[in-house]
Amino acid sequence: MPPFTLPAKASICLLRLSALGDVTHMLPVLHTLQKCHPQSRITWIIGKTEYQLVEGLAGVEFIIFDKSQGASGLARLRQQLRARQFDVLLHMQAALRASLISLFVPATHKVGFDRARAADFQWLFTHARIPARPRQHVLDGFFGFLEAIGIEERHMRWSPPIPDDAHAFARPLKPSSSRCLVINPSSSVRKNNFRNWRAERYAEIADYAAELHGMRVILTGGPSDAERDLSQHILRLSQGDHLDLTGKTSIKQMLAVLSMADLVIAPDTGPAHMATAVGTPVIGLYVTSNPYRTGPYNDLDAVVNAYPRAVDRAFGKSVDEITWGKRVRDPDAVDLITVDAVKHQLDHCVTQLNRD
Repeated sequence: MPPFTLPAKASICLLRLSALGDVTHMLPVLHTLQKCHPQSRITWIIGKTEYQLVEGLAGVEFIIFDKSQGASGLARLRQQLRARQFDVLLHMQAALRASLISLFVPATHKVGFDRARAADFQWLFTHARIPARPRQHVLDGFFGFLEAIGIEERHMRWSPPIPDDAHAFARPLKPSSSRCLVINPSSSVRKNNFRNWRAERYAEIADYAAELHGMRVILTGGPSDAERDLSQHILRLSQGDHLDLTGKTSIKQMLAVLSMADLVIAPDTGPAHMATAVGTPVIGLYVTSNPYRTGPYNDLDAVVNAYPRAVDRAFGKSVDEITWGKRVRDPDAVDLITVDAVKHQLDHCVTQLNRD
């Protein structure tokens, strides 16, 4: 099917509910759409938590879906959309809940993922598909939706809004005489989701950064018990006077802290991509997921990448021989990331910061 051409004054609906990392990947796509079609009206259906990341973006109408409300939340969303009509729906989440929501969106043209990426039968809910390009980063895949409606340009701008009060929260945390390293040690808690490094190894890196490079080290993370416990464990094992903000920041405050930092260390998790969105370099720790699919987009060369070794150990194959993005479900795979490898990358990044 040839690309759909948008009218100059189109009504466009974006459907991407979650998660935080993927919502940051949406931002360059959104800014490109606004720049190429400045007269169009853009509506974004988004999750309640994820909205906190993008709240304040100019020129976008947000319709917030709270999945915790279950059937009543779906009914409310359906009522909000009942009298609407869009020229195009960009259905950018291949998940059954999102596809059910797409049924409530009156749109002349509905675009979804290509068949290989259209999980949970998404292709049944759309009229057209994005170009089939295997082995893409998630962000590049999102740009396929613009290609499908005739937009070839890319404007790589993230710029999530950060209010003044969030900056005021973060600013005093960084000493004027030293650099600041943020370690976000934990990914979200999900079944068989083995991404988090050992506490003792994080503690060694935190102390190394403080002692050798004179950096102020701040731990960040979400409010879950697992995230709080990991950060507290790191502090107990470390020798330095590090600051723990885990579970103590709003999403906007987290953005401000990441923006204030000079460097971030994190596994495959939303705050790594939030750091990219605010222009802070990231050392990604990747072992059970492929960084070339989900890594920090501007810092793929700074990733400590043990994924190929984990794939070989788990499947006896190379990365090129397995399905793109295949997860390694081995809790011990994290040990393939060595302290020396992270120290080496930290030294390299600090040297680069000093040159700049």
